[in-house]
Amino acid sequence: MANQNRLGELLVREKLISLSQLRQAQDEQSRSGQNLNAALAKLGFISDQEITNFLSQQYRVPTIQLDEYEIDADILKLVQREQCERHKVIPVSRAGSSLIVAMADPTNLHAIDDLKFLTGYNIEPVIASENAILAAIERNYSVGPSYDEVMAGFDESEIEFTGEDEDLNLIELEKASADAPVIRLVNMILLNAIKKGASDIHIEPYEKSLRVRYRIDGVLIEEMNPPVKLKNAISSRVKIMSQLDIAERRLPQDGRIKLKLGKGREMDFRVSVLPTLWGEKTVMRLLDKGNLQLDMTKLGFDQKALDDFLWAIRQPWGMVLVTGPTGSGKTTTLYSALSDLNKIGTNISTAEDPVEYNLHGINQVQMHDEIGLNFAMALRAFLRQDPDVLMVGEIRDFETAEIAVKAALTGHLVLSTLHTNDAPATISRLLNMGVEPFLITASVNLVLAQRLARKICVDCKQQVMVEDAVLQEVGFTADQIARCQGRLWKGAGCRTCNGSGYKGRVALYEVMRFTEGLKEMVLQGSSTAELKMGAIKAGMGTLRAAGIGKTLDGVTTTEEILRVTMSDG
Repeated sequence: MANQNRLGELLVREKLISLSQLRQAQDEQSRSGQNLNAALAKLGFISDQEITNFLSQQYRVPTIQLDEYEIDADILKLVQREQCERHKVIPVSRAGSSLIVAMADPTNLHAIDDLKFLTGYNIEPVIASENAILAAIERNYSVGPSYDEVMAGFDESEIEFTGEDEDLNLIELEKASADAPVIRLVNMILLNAIKKGASDIHIEPYEKSLRVRYRIDGVLIEEMNPPVKLKNAISSRVKIMSQLDIAERRLPQDGRIKLKLGKGREMDFRVSVLPTLWGEKTVMRLLDKGNLQLDMTKLGFDQKALDDFLWAIRQPWGMVLVTGPTGSGKTTTLYSALSDLNKIGTNISTAEDPVEYNLHGINQVQMHDEIGLNFAMALRAFLRQDPDVLMVGEIRDFETAEIAVKAALTGHLVLSTLHTNDAPATISRLLNMGVEPFLITASVNLVLAQRLARKICVDCKQQVMVEDAVLQEVGFTADQIARCQGRLWKGAGCRTCNGSGYKGRVALYEVMRFTEGLKEMVLQGSSTAELKMGAIKAGMGTLRAAGIGKTLDGVTTTEEILRVTMSDG
């Protein structure tokens, strides 16, 4: 603590932070148990890099960029993971009788003495931020065996399952050893997906091959190709974990796996098994409640779009519709809206298929079509439960649309989703379902369309020149081209982003507030194109325009915008 107090005094003296900021950080430090560096960075008073550079100059100790440094496995064996996590250190390299160790606090003599005793080496510290050290520990101290190590454990006799004995053999294999190769391989597939931040896992059998792909930041990437002989064993293992019928290989099945990852973190896998020509394809959607972003101000809305959306969801009644393809972030947007509305005095009920995240204070109902519990039935039941806010997972048919509209007209706020290409097309979709134009104009408050675009990796971000002709093709205006002068940003590719140049995703929004002018156009039978032009004149920013704005801000690239949005022309 003395060293931490000394650091705080030095930062104030050098005017890198103020005294009041230091006191706030010390309060945060006491509350969270973090060190002062982490507390200052968390509160945004000073960055990790600035603290690292300051410590380097103050104590004349060199810094190290751990994300660019490959640590030898023999070096990692000198210090156990538990010791690294306890002291916030990681061994980097060896020079004669000295061990070079990355530390967040080079004045921590207790850690240095402890490491010297454990390793028998003299300890030479180099400085890295605490976040960089923790990320390096997670990256280098692998949770489980590698793919090659797992495959080395396979014996042909274990994987040659045929005929009706196959499932029985697999169950016996599981009972006999928790470390059976098939089990270890499936566990590794799941854990690697979590570590790499995948949203989906695809296990796909073909005639002569088996492929495992991860969807990372919206794009499928091939991860491995296990022996094709394992296809039935892997699908059976996944079925056992998700409590499905392992004997049924002719019909699609849906299930769920819940993994506990320690430190109170849980990960859900939504499992879908589909019989294909060459075996069962398994797709698992990863649902991590710990990463659910419910702060609407951090979702990527432009200010006007955010103001319009907040206005719509805070109306006492009416419909708010969110549209976009599967995996476009509709669920996150709806849950963020529900989180904003979730007050003691508000009764909120949701009908979902499936319930992806559990939200405290909200009554969530899982649909079961096989027993007749569908969206329409759930909506009817909700209306007898004294509701204030209703959320319907998806409006798929006239019956659901009709009940939702009637609920919106009788004093309830209704949130729901549809699958359309943009916001104006949602009105045409409702008309095609059979909803009368006068009911649409009386009930709909706002329609929001969204997409997810990959963000440029901050670790390898660099400026590039783009020709004016390309910018014009994307849809940049003359003013926007003059503003950027052909200089935009792109990721070069690094270890952090696996060479893709992208890391993470940002939402693009098209928010159409249903004004009186647009309502009149609907009653007059205007086309989708006419509605879109009218909405743009009323101030709606299109998906392409939102993407161009994010490109100018250096968040994403023109290639991403062309990939996920359509031209406004």
